[in-house]
Amino acid sequence: QSDRAAVLGIVSRADVASQLQALGIDPASAKDRVAALTDQEIRSLADKMQSLPAGATSGWVVLILVLLLVWYVWK
Repeated sequence: QSDRAAVLGIVSRADVASQLQALGIDPASAKDRVAALTDQEIRSLADKMQSLPAGATSGWVVLILVLLLVWYVWK
């Protein structure tokens, strides 16, 4: 559950939400997609986020991770 909360926390950030909106992705839909991920998918995404260098969890890096997540779920 803590991995899911961490990913949802990133998706809920104002800077990430504004970048998602700029790309035509509804932040609420992204949160719904995160909620629909399996525990294994969440663990994998959380592990990737934790392996990023310090400070890399802002801006475009997070956006890319979220977009990959959304693409993965919608494929």
